[in-house]
Amino acid sequence: MTASATTPDAAPMPSTREGPPRRWPRALALTLIPVVLALVFTGIILALLDRDAIAFYRDIIQAGAGRASGLTDTILRTVPILIVGCGTIVVFRAGLWNLGIDGQFLLAGAFVAGLGPWIMSIVPVPVGWVILSVIAMVVGGAWTLIPAWLKARHGINEIVTTLMMSFIGISIAQILVIGPFDGAQAVPQTESIPQEALLPDLFGTRIHAGVLLALLICGLVHLVFSRTSFGTRLDVLGANARAAVHLGIDVPRLIVVAFVISGALIGLAAATDIQGELAYMRADWNPAYGLAVVPLVFLARLNALALIPVAFFFTMLSVGGLYAAREARLPADFVLLFMGILLLFMVGTQYLGDKLARGETVFGFGGHDGG
Repeated sequence: MTASATTPDAAPMPSTREGPPRRWPRALALTLIPVVLALVFTGIILALLDRDAIAFYRDIIQAGAGRASGLTDTILRTVPILIVGCGTIVVFRAGLWNLGIDGQFLLAGAFVAGLGPWIMSIVPVPVGWVILSVIAMVVGGAWTLIPAWLKARHGINEIVTTLMMSFIGISIAQILVIGPFDGAQAVPQTESIPQEALLPDLFGTRIHAGVLLALLICGLVHLVFSRTSFGTRLDVLGANARAAVHLGIDVPRLIVVAFVISGALIGLAAATDIQGELAYMRADWNPAYGLAVVPLVFLARLNALALIPVAFFFTMLSVGGLYAAREARLPADFVLLFMGILLLFMVGTQYLGDKLARGETVFGFGGHDGG
């Protein structure tokens, strides 16, 4: 195996990996500064539109987190984003790109929703949860094998292959729901998992136990990268694939393992979403987490723990943004403008931060070792 076949050839990623404790203030600044700038810039746009920016942001917070129903919706939407985000962090830390999130998610979800009613009828409910979760992880992980093998053995760009597999996966999921898993409803969808077989709710709310699983996975992924040799090997691969080869790391095998773990976690997110809240799957259902999660994990600096507040903030914007836009007599998708502005500032802040870290001067600052 030559180094060229094992070296990730996708676009380089920002240096967002966790560093020593002394670098945490810089990482925190690079996360908060884009958010503050986006809030200010969006506020200017609102002012130009003769809208009250303070009232707009207040409505977002009130509808997305201030009310019990809004807070519940925000937490429920955060659960799959956290698990999917952890799956993407695994490959991104390895310098790889898994952009087939939606295909892996929906294909795993189709199997969970399609097989769920039958499995729950023949085994105890807790056993059914485990079986369906394992099925989802196997399906999600298996759907990454072709891009992983092409990358590991032939150095083929994984951005292209994962996107192609995503389109195929989405189509197959729709075929499964319309065909063998069809629940004979007016709208093509699977049969519903019995209400008593869904994940239990916590403390008398609509928030299901999947939120605990999501937090646990975030903690485990953080520990893997901060405390284990496996996480260190992934980081080495992401920093310099050729160096990883010279250090004796089995790069092709590690690429495949990283992709499979990523797909498995994405599949688990689908299982948690369906077993926790939805209970069934429609043929036209696609939450499109792939579009949302990628910028979030970079905003969180590829840190699984930092992803928790970032994902909560994003889902609060999504839930509260609709209400705020309606109150301000703005298009419902106005909150997407804020997200786009946030991404622009995130890229700019990252660029300037990297220049300062290299000791270069930026607007008269820096010029010394950014260590």
